[in-house]
Order: sequence, then C-alpha cells, then structure tokens
Amino acid sequence: MTNEADATGRTRTPRRPTRSSWRAGLLRGGIELRHLLRNPKEMSGHLTNVVVALLVAAYISDDVPGTHTPMGHLALAGFAAYLLFQIGLINLPQMLVTEREEGVLLRLRATPGGIPAYLVAKCLLLVVVAVGTLALLLGAAALLVDGPLPRGGGDWLTLLWVTTLGLLAVVPLGAAIGAVLPNPREALALIVLPTMGLLMTSGAVFPITSLPVPVQQVAAVFPLKWMAQGLRSALLPDAARTAEPAGSWELPMVALVLAAWAVVGFLLAVPLLRRAARRESGSRLAARHRKAAGSGSVPA
Repeated sequence: MTNEADATGRTRTPRRPTRSSWRAGLLRGGIELRHLLRNPKEMSGHLTNVVVALLVAAYISDDVPGTHTPMGHLALAGFAAYLLFQIGLINLPQMLVTEREEGVLLRLRATPGGIPAYLVAKCLLLVVVAVGTLALLLGAAALLVDGPLPRGGGDWLTLLWVTTLGLLAVVPLGAAIGAVLPNPREALALIVLPTMGLLMTSGAVFPITSLPVPVQQVAAVFPLKWMAQGLRSALLPDAARTAEPAGSWELPMVALVLAAWAVVGFLLAVPLLRRAARRESGSRLAARHRKAAGSGSVPA
C-alpha cells in the first residue's frame, strides 16, 4: 500500500476500514436509503424502468425462434440484467460526480475514516436499490404479464449468485468511472450512450444470435451480455438454451467473465478514488463553483 501526503506535507499510510468506519458507513447508508425512499423524483426513475420493461414484455407476442419460450420472457430477463447494469454504471458515477462537485469528498477527507465509511454507505445503498428493483420487476411481471420466475432451488441459487457477481462486476467499475468524469453535466452524456449501445448489442431484449457474429464477439467482452445470459438461465426453461450462441447457458463462463470484471473494477476503482480524494481542495471546489456560476448552471 502506498503512502499519501497529508495537509502538512508529511507522508502517512492510508488507513484500512475499521469497525467504526463500517458502523458509520452502515448508518450513513441507512440515512441515504431513507432519503431516497422519501424522494419521489429519485424513486420515479427506478419505477419508470420497471414500467418500461413490463410494457415491452406485454407488447411482444412472438416466441424465441426455435423454442416455445415467449419472447417477452427473454426481454424481461434481459431488462433485469440491464437494471443491475444501469445502477452500477449510470446511477453510481452520476452520484459520485455530483457529490464530488458539492464538496462531499473534501469534507470526508477531514473526517477520520470518512472515505471508507462513504464507500460502505454507497455499496449498501446500491445493493438495496438493485435487489429491490429486481424483486419489484420480477414480482410485478409474474402478476401482471405472466412473467418468468425461478422454478426450483437451483434456479433461485443461480439468480442469487448471478445478481451478486453482476453487481460486483459493475459497481467498482462505476466507481472508477465516477472518479474520472469531469462534471455532472457531462457525466450523463458520456455514459448513457455506450450503455444503451450495449443494451442493444448484448442480447438483452432480443436473441443475440440475430446479430452479426462480429457484434456478438464484441458484446461478449462486456459484462452485460453474461449477466443477461445468467439471468435467462435462472428464469427461462432449459429448452430456451438452444437459442444461445453455444446452445447452452455456459454458466462457468458467466461466472468467469463477471469475476474477471469484478477484479478489474476493484483494481481501477481503489487508486482512482484515492486520487480523486487527494486532489480535492477548497480552492478547486471554489473554482468549480465559480465556473458553474459563470455558465449559469447555478446561481452566482
């Protein structure tokens, strides 16, 4: 672990998260979760995604080619994967950039254990939101559009580990992206278009075998394709695997790719978040506020 310089220029070794940091992070995460639940604007974004997924599933009436599985069920499994993907790679970076611009990281630097507690809180918030959104989507789909649910203990276990590994794959990556994005105004434009492109090319809403082989090969590099495939294995009947490119669910490969992305994400996120926290200062924060006021983004 590398040493860091404090405000006086002396070097110090970064502290590992302590028990008090974990406790403070859990308390902070609980507070942020309550604020989210009381914020209709924030909640409406997650609910809108669920409604869109249900409408798409209700509109599609065909079967997956070569199977008797409704195409709407495949789309629901894909949307479930995309909702997890979106929370990690769109919501989290925007959250980090916005709070950095507001001086949250700067204040946390002056608080013992502040940065570790902040990360614990964000992880708690994202996990609860992701699991809650996934449960709402699957429950509402089962009730309203005869959507798919796991059929046995093995399928529930697959749903659990794919969801867990999927979040581990995208949340650290989202934190790394949030650490380097310039400002909230540019963050949305820089991350939404690529994620929407992955949604359309990863077989999340229609069979990936209908896409050209080079597109399938590119999509296979990224975690969304494997998250969607893993969730399909938990939610769809085994007969639907014949529509997969390999003719099987390839669950070992799903686990391998998601685990690899989790490792890459953690290796990127930790140094980038430390760098972002070290670079924060009162003068940088004041300069950003002056620039925002000059552009009319905030009141002068």
